Amino acid sequence: MANFHLDRTLTKAFVTGRLDPQGQATLAEQVARVMPFHAQLPTGIVARLSQIVDHLGGEEALLGWLDSHPGRPRLVARLFILIGLFDWFSAESAVVKALRELRARTPFPAGLKGYLAPHTDDDTLASLAWEIESLLGDDRADEAVQLALATVAMLQQIAPRAGELDPNLRDMGDLLERARQDILAAAHRE
Repeated sequence: MANFHLDRTLTKAFVTGRLDPQGQATLAEQVARVMPFHAQLPTGIVARLSQIVDHLGGEEALLGWLDSHPGRPRLVARLFILIGLFDWFSAESAVVKALRELRARTPFPAGLKGYLAPHTDDDTLASLAWEIESLLGDDRADEAVQLALATVAMLQQIAPRAGELDPNLRDMGDLLERARQDILAAAHRE
């Protein structure tokens, strides 16, 4: 999907506090559609998206605002929260080590064949996050959800081992389960 759109009038009304709930729902849908393309957006859309983020108070607040709108905005918000977890976990050497150990036994865990590179490193989860964003951008949300859930399942398998290697990761399994439940709820159109 290369048709980027973030309405100027809606954005201006939103950041000045004059956008009604229906307008906010429309704007949330537009934001959810452009988010997977954050690295490819035209300058004008980047500027409008930045105005929205600034008005809301940051990226985390943007995700919270999207989450308050059912349908695609909520699903995109919850997938991006999960992507944030993937980014955090990929920076943890204990996670990468536990993932290598799992993949030595099971090179391609269920649902991940065709998405995982043969080797495991600190870019493995980032590449899966990129695939999820790409699927969202291609308007293949169901496949993005399937990939996200398969990745969560893989990480849930290694969570106990990661927690053994680094006690700071003992709540990894709980974080993943909450994210999984949130994504399932959003995917089933709460």
